[in-house]
Amino acid sequence: MSADRSDHPDSGERTDATATATDVDAGGRAPASAEERAFTEPVVRDPVSAPDAEGVPRRTTRRFPRFTRDTARPEGGGRAAPGDAPAPARQWPMLAVLGLVALGLLVTALDQFRVGTILIGAALLGGAVLRWLLPGVGMLAVRSRFTDIATYGLLGAAIVLLALMAQPEPLLQIPFLKDTLHFTVDG
Repeated sequence: MSADRSDHPDSGERTDATATATDVDAGGRAPASAEERAFTEPVVRDPVSAPDAEGVPRRTTRRFPRFTRDTARPEGGGRAAPGDAPAPARQWPMLAVLGLVALGLLVTALDQFRVGTILIGAALLGGAVLRWLLPGVGMLAVRSRFTDIATYGLLGAAIVLLALMAQPEPLLQIPFLKDTLHFTVDG
């Protein structure tokens, strides 16, 4: 491998971890020719240097890269059906949740506010259950399994509770909540 790395994304930046023609090798002598430079090991002088994919030491840093090259798929983010299945079948958990949310929005638009919002909350709760039970849920997996279950569950429960407490004629009444509201308004 030559010392010139112009095809590398960070080719303009020289760090202490890369060796050049004026650097010394492990024996304490400077390489004489380009061929000799190509076959000598670069000197790693920095304790935080690590070899890259091609084996050339580079200074590692705690800073995030300017461009993200790859991201890790969340656990359970694989297909929910075999790879030879059509695309909708591979993403059926996400489509089930989105379908129930769409139905809830349609019912809400048809002037049934409470039923529609309960359907939306139930869809999110169903997404939390699917994320908990199934090993692969496709695009329904966004973060870690715990984070997805907590997010879908808390949002779904909050939407269902708010729909049940909505005026007029709430189906669920929480006594201390009414007293708290009267205390803040009357005081």
